[in-house]
Amino acid sequence: MTPFGSKMREWRQIKKLTQQHQADHLGVSKAYISALETGKRGKPSVVFVDQICVWIGLIWDDAEELKRLASLSHPKPSVDVRGKNADAVYLANLFAQNINRFSAKDCKELIDEIDQRISS
Repeated sequence: MTPFGSKMREWRQIKKLTQQHQADHLGVSKAYISALETGKRGKPSVVFVDQICVWIGLIWDDAEELKRLASLSHPKPSVDVRGKNADAVYLANLFAQNINRFSAKDCKELIDEIDQRISS
């Protein structure tokens, strides 16, 4: 599951709507909505995320959060480290080769650490 898929499902359930309701309103298949929620499809387009926000009735901070999560929800991300220092290349590869070893708790701790460093 992607961060976007998880949040989209959460909002849909809060509003007591089904995947079929969403698919019918947005003109896509229920299978596509399911694939977005489970992370089997890549991040949706900005326009599609805007349509989802309107359909669910999200405004301001909630809509911005869903858009931010969509931008961070590619299920197979790539990292371009060309021209970076050796440690950056090592870190990117180490992370890519070991992501399956991290628990949800490990991931949350790493996210918090990275967020703290980039917001400083």
